[in-house]
Amino acid sequence: MSFSGNFGSEMSELNKMISGEIYDPSDETLSQMRANAREITARYNVTNRDQKSERDELLKGLFGRTGNDIKIEPNFNCDYGQNIIVGENFYVNFGCVILDCAEITIGDNCMIGPQVGIYTACHPIDPIERISGIEFAKPITIGDNCWIGGHATINPGVILGDNVVVASGAVVTKSFPDNVVIGGNPARVLKDI
Repeated sequence: MSFSGNFGSEMSELNKMISGEIYDPSDETLSQMRANAREITARYNVTNRDQKSERDELLKGLFGRTGNDIKIEPNFNCDYGQNIIVGENFYVNFGCVILDCAEITIGDNCMIGPQVGIYTACHPIDPIERISGIEFAKPITIGDNCWIGGHATINPGVILGDNVVVASGAVVTKSFPDNVVIGGNPARVLKDI
């Protein structure tokens, strides 16, 4: 499903979302895109290992771009799918949730443990603005050869360099360079690799 094209002088809610501006998630186009992603992930989540070609087809149709070798254990959920870009040799364990309101780019040879959350979605801090339903999003980038431990949370706007190991249960609220092990809440460098 492609939603590119000329949107005239007024930005669409989709373009606002992708651009990191405040947008209305109840917009009809965005609602339909989320419904499409939920339909695809529901179909994916009832497949089994013997249905590798069907699984690959569903994921490659859902994501913006993938490498050839991609494995995700069900249950997997995402908001849109099309904003997720993953490299070669990508593995995700059970129960991953990716909120891809902005682009999420994950490099080659990455492994994601069970129950990991990767979230680009943001909500206003002001309660009046927040209850209005508006949102904004910040992209996430995860480099090559990264390993994200179970129950870790990657928050909006984070950039992780190459070869980063995220300890189980870490809450990553800021960016980190190449070749570090991070952990804790909020995550901090535990050691260099």
